[in-house]
Amino acid sequence: MNATEPRRRWWPRSVRARTALAAASAAAVILLGIGWWLHHDVYRQGTQIAEGQAEQQLWSLVDQLNEGVVPARRGSVLPYEVVATGRRTPVAYGGAMDAFDPGTRHVLPAPSEAREPGLLTILPLRIPVRDSDSRDRFDMAGRTYPVMLADISAHELSSDKVAALGVAADATLRVYVVVLPNTAEAIAETTDLLLLRAGLVSVVLIAAVTYFAVRIALRPVEAIRVLTASVTASDPRERVTVPATGHEIAALATTINTTLQRLDNAAARQRRFVADAAHELRSPLTTLLASLEVALAYPERTDWPAAATTAARQTRRLQALAEDLLLLARLDTRTPPTGRETIDLTALASRLTEQYPLTERPLTLTCDSTAPAHVHGNPDEHERLLRNLIDNAARHAAHRIQITIRNQDDWVVLTVHDDGPGVPTEDAERIFERFVRLDDARSRDHGGTGLGLAIARDLAHRHRGTLTLTPRTLGACFQLRLPRAPTPAEK
Repeated sequence: MNATEPRRRWWPRSVRARTALAAASAAAVILLGIGWWLHHDVYRQGTQIAEGQAEQQLWSLVDQLNEGVVPARRGSVLPYEVVATGRRTPVAYGGAMDAFDPGTRHVLPAPSEAREPGLLTILPLRIPVRDSDSRDRFDMAGRTYPVMLADISAHELSSDKVAALGVAADATLRVYVVVLPNTAEAIAETTDLLLLRAGLVSVVLIAAVTYFAVRIALRPVEAIRVLTASVTASDPRERVTVPATGHEIAALATTINTTLQRLDNAAARQRRFVADAAHELRSPLTTLLASLEVALAYPERTDWPAAATTAARQTRRLQALAEDLLLLARLDTRTPPTGRETIDLTALASRLTEQYPLTERPLTLTCDSTAPAHVHGNPDEHERLLRNLIDNAARHAAHRIQITIRNQDDWVVLTVHDDGPGVPTEDAERIFERFVRLDDARSRDHGGTGLGLAIARDLAHRHRGTLTLTPRTLGACFQLRLPRAPTPAEK
C-alpha cells in the first residue's frame, strides 16, 4: 500500500468528483472575492449617501439660522444639535437627540474657537453617556461617529435674528449633524446575506453541472477503456471507435488506434522474423546433420576430409547467421551508439577495398574519393555497414564494383555501384527487409542470409543517416548519407 494513501482518504478518486470539487473551490474563491468587493462598495456608497444627507441637512439648518429661524425639533431624520458660546442649553436639537435630554445641557461641545463661517468640517466625536439615554433608538451613547459641523457668527446677523435665536450678539453658533452609518451597515448586512445564499446555491449548482458535464464528456473515454481492455496478444486486431466530434478524445482514440496498429505490425514482424530465423537455421543444421549421419553410417566409404570441410562450412554459416541475429537484436533495442569517434570514411573504404578477398571470380573493386570524409560513430559498426554493402555488391556484380565518396554540404555521401542485373523498381524497398532474397532459386551458400542490407540500413539509421537504392540504368547503386563531422583541423 502506498504510504500516502491513508492521508488522502478524504480526497475523491473519481475524476468527475475531483473536477467538480476543483470547479466548486474555484467558484467559491471567485464568489468570495466578488462578495468582499461588493460588501465594501455597498458600504462605501451607503456611507456616501449618508454623508450627502447629513450635508444637505446641515446647510438647511445653517440657512434657517441665518434667517433667524430656530429649526423645528420634529421632522429631522438625522440627529443634530445647534450650540452657542455663552449658552448652556442648545439653541436647537432634534432627530433622536431628545433621548439625551439636551434641554438641561447641550450634548455636543460648544465651540472653543471660531471657525470660518460657511466652512464644512467633518470630525469624529464621541457621543457621551447620560442617564436619560435609554430611549436612544440609534444606540449612539458611548460610540464615536463622524459629525459634520459648520459655524455661524452672531455679529453677522441682525439684532432681531440674534434675539430670535436667543444668543448673545458676540456669540458663535455651531451646527452639528451626526452622520449615522446604520443605514449603510444594514444595507451591507442585507447584501452579505443575499450574496451568501446566492453563493452557496451557485457553488452547489456549479459543482453539480461540472460533475455531470465531465461524466458525459468521459463516456467516450470509458468506451475506449473497455475496448482497449479487450485487446489481447492472441487477438490484437480490436480497435476503438473514434468519436465524430473531433475534440481531444477523438485525437486520443486515433492515437490509441495508431499505437495498437504499430504494436500489431511489430508483433507480426516479430513472428515473421522468428519464423524466418528458424527456417534459416534449419537449413544448415539439416545439411550438417545429414552429412554427419551419412559419414557415421558408412565410415569406411566416407571421404572424411570432405565431410569435415562440409561440416566446417555449415558451422561457419551458422556462426555468421547467429552473429547477424544477435546484432539485429541489439539494434532493435534502439540504444545509442557506443564509442563515438571521428572516423575518416574515405580511409575506411580504401582499406576495405585493398583487403577485400576477390578469389571466387575476377572482379574489379575501386574506391574514388577526392578528400577525407569525416563522420561520427563507432568504427566497428561503420566497417560492418560498408562490408555488408560490398558483400552484397560482390554477390551480384558481373565484373566491376565502384565505391564513391563525396562531401556534400553537411553530409558525407557514399555510393556502392555494381554492374550486376540490378533491382526491379517495385523491390527497391523490399530488399531492405530481413531474410528477403530476390533470387530464391540461387544457392543459399552463395546467396547470403538476407540480413546484410537490413543490418546496413539499421546501422545507418543508428548513426542518423539514410541508406537507399538509387535508380541506375545498369546494375544496382546503394547510396549512404551520414552527417558530416568537422575535421580535426576545424575543431
